[in-house]
Amino acid sequence: MRNAIFKLAALGIAAQFAALAVPAFAQDAASDAATKTFTITGGAAVVSDYRFRGVSLDNKDFAFQPTLTVTHSSGLYAGVWASNIAPNPGDDVEVDLYGGFAGGDAVTYDIGATYYVYPGFGSINYIEFTGKLGTTVGPAKLGAQVSYAPKQGSALAKDNLYTGLNAAVGVPNTPLTLTGSVGRENGAFGAKKIDWSLGANVVYKGFTLGAQYIDTNRNTTFAAGDGKAGAVFTLSYGF
Repeated sequence: MRNAIFKLAALGIAAQFAALAVPAFAQDAASDAATKTFTITGGAAVVSDYRFRGVSLDNKDFAFQPTLTVTHSSGLYAGVWASNIAPNPGDDVEVDLYGGFAGGDAVTYDIGATYYVYPGFGSINYIEFTGKLGTTVGPAKLGAQVSYAPKQGSALAKDNLYTGLNAAVGVPNTPLTLTGSVGRENGAFGAKKIDWSLGANVVYKGFTLGAQYIDTNRNTTFAAGDGKAGAVFTLSYGF
């Protein structure tokens, strides 16, 4: 576990330096218009438990999670996210490579795909396609998603479908945001599995401190007890 965290720390630091270490001649050659075309965002988080759709993937232990995204003004984007996970035949690390197209105003949309990579344990790598919609109603931001992973050789013995709803409500005149979500999964990762969460986030100068209560209606096949209810705490920083 410790080695996995060190690997992820190195990945996060390297990603941020890569974003900054653009050769001077390349910067000089870029026009002002081109400079405004791309946006680079990223950050890192430390979580008390890596939960994926209600299920702990790191034996309810701490995880380090860096991320980096490049977005084009057209709405196209691509990025990478990583986390240490529970011990396995590989490197105890998950790396998500994602990309898609997002936009919209009153109603936002996001259509993309994520390739889940497990270094050293490649037989379980798989791809998932996701569509999201979002809107704002008063002080509340509402979202919905549908994610589908088709059957993929030895990685997924059968397909998997996940649908979810989420909401976030900012408390007026405070840095506090209340959050909630519910999702239903059916297929390779759980038959009629339901997960839900309630939480709160506080944002201050780029840092976000969050707490969530997460639960599912059953244990899953990942590990005994990893779908049981629990509190998850998060400290993250984004740029």
